[in-house]
Amino acid sequence: MDGFVKKRASIFFVFLLYLLFLFPISAFAQENEPVVDTGDTTWLLVAAAIVIFMHVPGLALFYGGLVSERNVVSTMMHSFVSLLTVTIVWVLWGYSLSFGQDVGGIIGKLDYLAFNGVGGEAAFGSLTIPHYIFAIFQGAFAAITVAIISGGIAGRISFPAWVMFSVLWITFVYAPMAHWVWGGGWLFAMGELDFAGGTVVHILSGVSALTAALVIGPRYEHMKKNDAPHNIVLFLIGAATLWFGWFGFNAGSALSANGITALAFANTQVAAAAGGLGWLIIEWMVRKRPTLVGTATGAIGGLVGITPAAGFVTIPSALIIGLASAPICYFAIHFVKARLKYDDTLDAFGVHGICGIWGSIATGLFATKSVNPAGNNGLFYGNPAVGTYIVLKIVSLFTPLRVKKEDELLGLDLSFHQEPAYSDVDQSIEEKGKSNDIASQMS
Repeated sequence: MDGFVKKRASIFFVFLLYLLFLFPISAFAQENEPVVDTGDTTWLLVAAAIVIFMHVPGLALFYGGLVSERNVVSTMMHSFVSLLTVTIVWVLWGYSLSFGQDVGGIIGKLDYLAFNGVGGEAAFGSLTIPHYIFAIFQGAFAAITVAIISGGIAGRISFPAWVMFSVLWITFVYAPMAHWVWGGGWLFAMGELDFAGGTVVHILSGVSALTAALVIGPRYEHMKKNDAPHNIVLFLIGAATLWFGWFGFNAGSALSANGITALAFANTQVAAAAGGLGWLIIEWMVRKRPTLVGTATGAIGGLVGITPAAGFVTIPSALIIGLASAPICYFAIHFVKARLKYDDTLDAFGVHGICGIWGSIATGLFATKSVNPAGNNGLFYGNPAVGTYIVLKIVSLFTPLRVKKEDELLGLDLSFHQEPAYSDVDQSIEEKGKSNDIASQMS
């Protein structure tokens, strides 16, 4: 009997080996390994390109249309150059500090220095998109965050200071915050919800813009004259491009093409429309006439408000978030700013900072697992003002933060870049200069 049992056991063992030969253990393991999905990859490639497009030309046109005709080129240069500098910093060390292996919940290791270890494989062994595209997608977020800050100090920061600031700020302020929230840092461990950058992009850039405006100081004659937008058409083209780009910004943050992607896309559209309509109604009631600049600003406020919540809330909730963004943003720009008299040139803090804070709070109020099982109620933390203040003080050791008074009054387009946005501006300034010379000779 024992021999029979041994014989049966031997046959079973041989059969088991045969099965293992046909189906190796590695084959079973591969079923659980992520595979790069072509659909997800295609969407992320498109989303990354759209986010870059919303930066340049989108934000450049948006800001360029809002400033005076003396600073159009310099303002657009801030956006364009930030895309160049941040991209290089991101590849060399910024991405690794943000998404490298966690060090005490504070910063990432230099695993991906110069994109070492970033390839065509599934990112982090868990996503279904190549590591390449994830890294570039996140780099586009980093670049536009820096550019948003320029809106608070347009028309007076010196160009060398801006370039140096861009490099230092992305290294010492943005990278740590991105790691805390998205890269496995301490806020990530606490369960903070930030679907597409309410904290990392908008609150961070808005508060940093306010800090920079206070450190550098107000524009000369800021309170004596009203610098109206010099070209509303350029502004609207920029605003529309931003709205278009926000679909890549928010829906792309799903990092795949699925139902959550569609939810974020729909929420983005609804919140933007609600924000624009809300501002239109407020202006109509308060000023007795709606304006294009105000209505478009309200739409941008709605987009900022929905950003952290885009993939965590229902569409009716998105409507509420967008609609509420309008009065919150309007109050910040027309009452708080006027009362405190800080010179946030293009209202980077009033729109991105304030609506970003509202969106972060709203995420905790409206997030529901019924639309996204990964969602949880969360609180937002962080102190970007301190880091930005330190970076600015470091920059000031090497180059003046702001231009000279005469250069600012002349306009940075001519005083530094020698590139007037419009030829008649150049001529009018020359004529003004000649008349001043004649007046001085007569005196």
